[in-house]
Formats: sequence, structure tokens, C-alpha cells
Amino acid sequence: MMARVVADNSSHATASPTLGQLLKQVGDVRKEVTGDETPVHQVLDVTDAPRSLPFVLSFSNLTYSAKARRKFSLPNPFTSRASPDIITGPKIILNDISGEARDGEIMAVMGASGSGKSTLIDALANRMAKGSLKGSITLNGEQLESKLLKVISAYVMQDDLLFPMLTVEETLMFAAEFRLPRTLSKSKKKLRVEALIDQLGLRNAAKTVIGDEGHRGVSGGERRRVSIGTDIIHDPILLFLDEPTSGLDSTSAYMVVKVLQRIAQSGSIVIMSIHQPSYRVLGLLDRVIFLSRGQTVYSGSPSSLPLYFSDFGHPIPEKENRTEFALDLIRELEGSPGGTKTLVEFNKSWLKKGGSDHFNYCEFNNLSLKEAISASISRGKLVSGAVSSNNANAPTSLVPTFANPLWIEMAVLSKRSFTNSRRMPELFAVRLGAVVVTGFILATVFWRLDNSPKGIQERLGFFAFAMSTMFYTCADALPVFLQERYIFMRETAYNAYRRSSYVLSHSLVSIPSLLFLSLAFAAITFWAVGLDGSFVFYLVMIFASFWAGNSFVTFLSGVVPHVMLGYTIVVAILAYFLLFSGFFITRDRIPMYWIWFHYLSLVKYPYEAVLQNEFQDPIKCFVRGIQIFDGTPLGTVPDAMKVRLLNSLSSSLGMRITSSTCVTTGVDILRQQGITDLSKWNCFWVTVAWGFLFRFLFYLSLLVGSKNKRG
Repeated sequence: MMARVVADNSSHATASPTLGQLLKQVGDVRKEVTGDETPVHQVLDVTDAPRSLPFVLSFSNLTYSAKARRKFSLPNPFTSRASPDIITGPKIILNDISGEARDGEIMAVMGASGSGKSTLIDALANRMAKGSLKGSITLNGEQLESKLLKVISAYVMQDDLLFPMLTVEETLMFAAEFRLPRTLSKSKKKLRVEALIDQLGLRNAAKTVIGDEGHRGVSGGERRRVSIGTDIIHDPILLFLDEPTSGLDSTSAYMVVKVLQRIAQSGSIVIMSIHQPSYRVLGLLDRVIFLSRGQTVYSGSPSSLPLYFSDFGHPIPEKENRTEFALDLIRELEGSPGGTKTLVEFNKSWLKKGGSDHFNYCEFNNLSLKEAISASISRGKLVSGAVSSNNANAPTSLVPTFANPLWIEMAVLSKRSFTNSRRMPELFAVRLGAVVVTGFILATVFWRLDNSPKGIQERLGFFAFAMSTMFYTCADALPVFLQERYIFMRETAYNAYRRSSYVLSHSLVSIPSLLFLSLAFAAITFWAVGLDGSFVFYLVMIFASFWAGNSFVTFLSGVVPHVMLGYTIVVAILAYFLLFSGFFITRDRIPMYWIWFHYLSLVKYPYEAVLQNEFQDPIKCFVRGIQIFDGTPLGTVPDAMKVRLLNSLSSSLGMRITSSTCVTTGVDILRQQGITDLSKWNCFWVTVAWGFLFRFLFYLSLLVGSKNKRG
């Protein structure tokens, strides 16, 4: 069954149906077919009566200044004195900006580059550090709490931050599983996604992957609409967009803004920045604000632009694009000695004379914000709306902080990560290839080591290199989060899921691949090298090393901003870990001022653990009789001479030493290497604990470094 909805774009009284209405139609049909008696949302008929419960976002006297920076000047080579340092004052980005935006309308912020468009959008979306923004922002006359704003709003960044190997439908479905509550069945979430795909005009691209530089996917305009869709899946009341038409051709830009118009007419406030809209796009806008160097030079309806500039003394020619004329005039005034001061003052007088259709919400409707949100939820908006607070009088009581519990968020995040990774098997194949090749080289170089003194030294070298290899091969985890950082910041900024859910799922997803790599390396090297001890412990110790190394690199990815910088730091620190592990210099020979680094070395504990696993048998002998001369200048003399030297040594020591007498056991080797503090299992648990510590530090780095707000 197909329903046709005819919307009159010129009037908000005949608005397009909300997603709740579309779902109600589909849900009613589904109920008839399946007998599902689950009650559906009660949707107000907004097509037959004027809207009586509007939302009005008002902002007044918004002022924002960038922090002052000190610029250091280089010494002047032609004088004996250095030039004085230049101290720059705070730069005013927004200067006393006021205005309002209503639901059912699109408000566009325009201006030249550097005029403050994106800053104003960030200010309205609460993406400013606390205390840095002056002025007031209210919704229906009430101050907006940050907690409430995160739930009832969405912010679409200028860049399309999406997973490349997911299809359009999968991308929106994962967004639905994040933002819609678990009380909503999987089938109803699916229906909502299908309705959103139709609303966004993405039906033909629903099964196409997003794509990236190496994989062909959807077009630029479709990517932008998918990016918008991921943020509006829960039908927010406030929608902020930073230049949604940037980089798109005229037709794609028009389709994107057309989608935004339908979203606005479903009962949302849409506020976006836009550089230079075409004539068709301008016809979709309800309200515009022109900025020039942080000041308002026009605020009102696009249709009032000709009268405004005519009164200003610069009438717009009949066949010229209004916005192009306005932007050109603003640029021309910015280059003049007086700047745009005359236009700013004219705009203030124009507003006082009633040139704008501004109205006071309190005079229009006396409903509280809580009542307005409740009515909006009843119309099908804010699907995640549910009582979440004991304080029933607070607007935040209508909506939970997060739509789902932690374990559901973890499950969805893990599923998404597996799905995206499964479609790029080459990444894991390269990593597995590196481990297999390294294991093969070590197995052939250290093939079937004997138990001679030389064999002992070769075993020590094998273990030192093998354990450090575990950490170096984990360096490929560095770009994983760096590539997802901005997706993570976008999704957590408006409470799609908890940061703790991301850290836990990130850890769980890494375990299967680490276990497979550990098994591959252990199986290749253990029998080929001729190692003793327990194979199971050797395997779990390699896995613990991979775990600690992966966690360490993951933590660094949350701290460093660039991949190349991260690789430099990883390589340097791992080299220090190997240096102080106890292989090159034993613990008792390390200077006291560096001994702390020995205990911080991640390589120390796996290295000592596998050595204990190898040399733990107190009965097995590694050096007998004349073998004590191996590796010394006496090692090349005939065996008969070595026997006579042993007899002479025996008489001097007062004890019988023959060619078969055991001189060195595994315990002696461990003592010589200074491995006496911890047992092998204690070393294992310390290594595992290092992994958990770095995961916790990764979580802290996300809390501190991913606020996604201006200073």
C-alpha cells in the first residue's frame, strides 16, 4: 500500500507529515496483518489546523571572543637587541548577535568566510566551553540546560563522518539502534528507518555502501543526506547544521535543503549556516541572518531583502540573485574605510521600525517548555522520550540521558565494528601476514636450538625479540581510533551512547583477532625453535603481550592527534621498553636513577615470564663439565686439555667435577638474569593488568580530550 502526501511548500499550515505520522500509517497496516495490538503514537493532525504549540529558540546579545595569543618574534640579526614580543588582544568573533528561530521554519546564517557563521551555530548548539560565551539562549522563554539540549537536538558537522563499508540502510539502522529505546521493537525501528530513507530521498541508494577513496559508493549529495539522517533518526526538536550544502552541486544542494524543509515542517527548528545559496535554495529558506565580522547586518525574511537594501540606498537589480548582491555589497563595505558600521546601524533601526516579524513567545503562548516537549512527543517526535527523572516538573524528566542501557550500546557498537571490518579483510590479512612472516623468520633463524651455553644465549635472544615483536606489531591499532575520532565525537556529543560503552566494545572487538594472531605465532615458533615448558602458557603469555601492546597503542591514539606523530612516539617508547627489559642489561646493573623505567617496561614482564616457563625445570641441566669453557678463549682447546683443566679445578675446589657433572641448571640461568622477583603467573597477571590500565587511561583521554567544544 502506498500513501501519497501532497505538501504546499509555501505555507506551514499544510506541513509535511512527521516521521511519527508516516510510521503510524505503516504501523496500522502492520497491525492489521500481524494482529499486533501494541499501541502507536497519538499524532496530532497538523494539516487541518494551525500549529498551536510552537517552539521558539531565542538568542540575545551573544558575544564571543577568541583567547589572546602571544606571538614571539625572532631576534633581529642587524641589531644587538631582540624585537619586542607582539601581544595580540582577544579577537571578537561574535558581537552582540540577537535573533530567533521557530519550529516549522529554516533559519540560515550567511556571510563571507570568517564572518562568524559556524561560530554562531556552535554557540546555539552549546558547543562552546563554559563561560566563554556571553548572552542568553532560551527555548520558549526558558534557559536551556546542557543535558536537555543534548537529547532534544542534533548537530550535523560540515564533514560527512560515516563508516565507509556500511550501506546507507545499515548506517541509519545502527543510528536507530543507538538513539531509539529498546522498548521499541526491532521491526518498528526498521519501519522508522525505511520511512526516513523515503523522507531523505535515498530509496535507490539504500543498499549501496557509503564508500571512500578506495571504494566506490554513494554520491556526495547522498552522503550528505545520510549524514543528516543519522542525526535526525530520533526526530529532534532542534537541528543544527554547519554548511550542509558545502561541496555540492546546485541540484544536490537543493535536494538537501528540500529535505531540511520537510524536517522543519514536521515540527523541528532547523538552523544552518550556508555560504551562498542558489535562487531555488533561497526560496526554501524562511529566515536569514547576514553576518559581517561577527555583527548582524540583516535579520529577517529573504523576501524582505529587496525592500531592506532599497531603503539602505542600494536597490537590488531585478534579475540579480538577492544573496549574491547582499554578499557582494557586504564585502565591498568591509573593504571601505568605515567598514560595515553603517549597515549594522541601519539594521538596528530597521528592526526597531518593525522591519522584522519578531514576536514575543510569552505573549503568543503561555505553555511551559515541559508542556511543549510533552505535546511534541505525543505528535511522534523524540522517539526516545520517556520519563527518566523523579522531578516531574523538570523538562529533563521527559527524556532520558541515553536511550539504551550500557550493554545494548556495547552490543550495537561491537556489531557495527565487526560489520565494517568484515568488509575490509585486507586489513586483518596484512596484520596476520606480518605476524606469520615474523614467526617464520624467527623459526628458521633459531631452528632447533640445543641446550648448550651458546643455545642458552640464543634462546634469550629469541625471547627478547619475540616478546618485543608482539608490541611492535600492535602499532597498526594506532590509526583505528584516529580514523573514528570525529565519528565518535559527533555521536557522543549528543548522547548517542556512553564513552564507557565505546571503550568496552573497542576492547571486546579486539580480543578475537589478538587471540588468532597469538595462536598463529605460538604454533609457528614453539616446536620449530625447540622450546621447553608449557605451550599453553607460552600461548597465553603471547596473547597477554598482544593485549597490553594493543591497549598501550590505543591509549596513545586517544592522546596524539596525528598518525605519524603517534608512530614516532610508539617506536621510541617501545625501544626504551626493550632496552630496560633486562635482556641487554640485567636489573642489578641498571643505574639506580633508571631502575624505575625497568619496572615500567611492558616488555620486562612477558620476557621474564617466558624465560621462567623455559627454564623452570630444576632437574634439567644446561651446562655439563667441559661445556663451561664454551664461549671463552679456552673453548677452542682440545677436549683432553679441558678434562685436565677440570681435574685441576676439582682439586682446587675440593669437589669432583667430571665431563658429565651438571654445572648450570635452569634455576641458575634465571638467577644470572636477575629473574627472582615474580613468578611466571604473576608476570602474566601484571601484563594483563597493564592492558586494563591503558584501557582505563584511554577512557580518561576520551573524557578529557573529546569535548568537541570551542575554547
